[in-house]
Amino acid sequence: MSDGGLTHLDPLGRARMVDVTPKESTHRRALARCRVNMLPETTVKVASNAITKGDVLGVARIAGIQAAKKTSDLLPLCHPLLVGSVYINFTIGDDYVDVEAQVETVDRTGVEMEAMTACVVAALTVYDMCKSIDRSMTIGDVALWEKTGGRSGAWRRPGAESTAPFEL
Repeated sequence: MSDGGLTHLDPLGRARMVDVTPKESTHRRALARCRVNMLPETTVKVASNAITKGDVLGVARIAGIQAAKKTSDLLPLCHPLLVGSVYINFTIGDDYVDVEAQVETVDRTGVEMEAMTACVVAALTVYDMCKSIDRSMTIGDVALWEKTGGRSGAWRRPGAESTAPFEL
């Protein structure tokens, strides 16, 4: 976007995929987070693996990994990437489950969308696994927290604390 124009529109205003062919492949990493708010009783059951559908966080982890690999199938102008790694982690609070997704690649474009997609699909899976006991759940606070690599370099959400194993 060096000229200030919209990168996903051609000169006639039609949607297009950005040409990343001339770009160099670099190591790229992105971290996204979101939160599944739920009743405290639901959180207790998730933490103690007492949800009747099974291992909520285990299934959500696999769903997030699969989602990262399929991001370009879901988002029309997103480039297919060779995803090198996907880490999905959870933090359980009194009335929420935080989801964190970290995705890495060596490619010509970033993995921000892969990290955000992995995060949201993992959260949706938590919802799906728990909906029979708590229909009041909400998913929110979806955001990119950190990214590295590429022409724009490293970026961290202002006020974000450093996270392990992700380091700038």
